[in-house]
Parts: sequence; C-alpha cells; structure tokens
Amino acid sequence: MSANVLIIDDDRGLCELLQEYLQSEGCDVYAAHTGPEGLDMALTREFDVILLDVMLPQLDGFEVLKALRAKKMTPVIMLTAKGDDFDRIFGLELGADDYIPKPFNHRELLARIKAITRRVAHLLHNTVAPSFKYQDLELDLASRTASIKGTPLPLTGTEYEMLHQLIKSAGQPVTKQTLSHTVLGRPLAPYDRSVDMHVSNVRKKIAQHSSHTYIKTLRGSGYIFLRA
Repeated sequence: MSANVLIIDDDRGLCELLQEYLQSEGCDVYAAHTGPEGLDMALTREFDVILLDVMLPQLDGFEVLKALRAKKMTPVIMLTAKGDDFDRIFGLELGADDYIPKPFNHRELLARIKAITRRVAHLLHNTVAPSFKYQDLELDLASRTASIKGTPLPLTGTEYEMLHQLIKSAGQPVTKQTLSHTVLGRPLAPYDRSVDMHVSNVRKKIAQHSSHTYIKTLRGSGYIFLRA
C-alpha cells in the first residue's frame, strides 16, 4: 500500500512506533506533536489520510479538525480514548471520517487506512456515469462532489460516499450494515453510531440549501433515498 499519512499526536513514542510500522507497509509517514503544527502541515501539504489525536497541546484535536474542515476535506481518522463515546460522536459531527479507540491494534489501524484509500481510489478510477440528479440535488461522480441548485455541499469523502451509496439504491432500503461494509470497510459493531452520524451530517448540509426530504430513516434497519 502506498499512502501519505500524517500523524498528529503528542505521544512521541507512539508516533515513532506508528511511523516504523506504517513505513514497513509502504506508507510515507509524517508526524506533528502539537495542534498548531499539525494543522499547518495538514493545510499546506497533501496527505491521503490524517491520524488525529483528540488530546493535543495548544489546540485540541477537535479544534484542529474544525479548522481543517473549513478549508480541506482530507480524510481524518480520530484517535480517541477507549470507551469515550462523546469524543467519537463529536469528532464525527465535526467531519471525521472514522475513529479508532486507544489502545488499538496496529493491524486494525492499517485496515482502516486501507479502507479509506481504497474507497477514494475506486471512486476516482471507476466512474460509471457522469452524474446523478434528483430534484435540486446533483452528484458529480467524476469530481466526487455534490451540489444543491449549483451550490456545492461541503461533504467529507465519507459523507459523499454515504450519499452516493444511498442514491445508487434510490427507492430501495439500504441497511446500516451495508453502509458500514461498503463505505467504512468494516462490519457494523454494536452501539457503533458512525453510519448514523455521517448520514445525519449529510442531511444537515442538504437542509441548509433545500427543503426537500431526500433521506428517510427506516427505524431499526437503515435508510432509503426517496425517488422524486
């Protein structure tokens, strides 16, 4: 696997271990140990994935993510404390693509990184149709962007793919398990609200520009994209 990875974590020992491991798997790995340093690197360089710790000096991970999302949609995996649901949910609300609780297995982290980079590569090289359009919502598959009445929606890569998967099955129910497998690259774990949070973010961003209801919740199972 070849990927440019930025680690933003003040635990230098962990950073060194992750750098050594990910480099052995073919990644180019860079590290920053404070919020401002990490944000500057994230904004001025191009990375395939950013590993972002919540607890950082000067600017915490949430502040870094919020500032990053105002300008770039680089995929972000949050590194959260084990069992801290608030950090996970808040990170997803701010636009994180995924999270992994500390302490974590290096192989699991690598699998998360591969899932994100594989999804992006697939979308870039396997475009079937130029666009989808329903009511005032349009999805451009070539550029991986969405818009309402020509106004771009600031979707993260994960949010875009959630919307894409729902649109591909317009009029048909899509389970949370399916969305977790196809978008996040992992089985849906008990009490994992990642899919719900990403879909909620998509809805909020659409609602800022349109009164049309596109995505309906199917209680206990999943979602359906409503046909025009």
